[in-house]
Amino acid sequence: MGLLKDFVNQTRKPEGGLGKMMLKTMNSGHAKMADWGLSYLEIKRPERVVDLGCGGGRNIGALLDKFPTALGTAIDHSELSVEKAKEYNSQSISDGRLEVKQGDVSALDLADASYDLATAFETIYFWPGLEKCFKEVARILKDGGHFLIANECDGTDAAGTKFEKIVDGMKCYTIEQISDALKAAGFSEVKSDHYGSKPWIVVVAKK
Repeated sequence: MGLLKDFVNQTRKPEGGLGKMMLKTMNSGHAKMADWGLSYLEIKRPERVVDLGCGGGRNIGALLDKFPTALGTAIDHSELSVEKAKEYNSQSISDGRLEVKQGDVSALDLADASYDLATAFETIYFWPGLEKCFKEVARILKDGGHFLIANECDGTDAAGTKFEKIVDGMKCYTIEQISDALKAAGFSEVKSDHYGSKPWIVVVAKK
């Protein structure tokens, strides 16, 4: 149990050898869920997109593929994740389309009203206060901008409850809890869905 706990705790902030292993599993293991979440985006041609808690960088790459004229930013508080995301997206960085930065989602070093779209895949479990962090997301979004959240846990499923007990600082939220926090943070429209056979959830909010 000790090694398993050490490994799954790398989901919070990947570091060292175990962190490198976790990042490899993140990019492949969450791809199907992330792509399902991305299918809910109705925005057509965003100029600037940001992925918060970017992990290994797969999802910001998918965003840039989906929106080939957009410029992107990827943020993670893990130095190792930033390194991996840069490696994964080296071509987009070379092309001048992507910047990968280390940062704190509760105090983003990003300009007000500078993005059309923000995303968060499998990461809000670890954010230090949903409403506070969601206010930061709202701050960096332009009026009419969108914020997409996609999670594998719906806040009630057995697997999510199990991981909450062994991953330090993890909290799985229900759609209702996420929606309430988004509205309290100033988002005007919130839509959501639940994957039929799995506890996956997607929430899309508009500023």
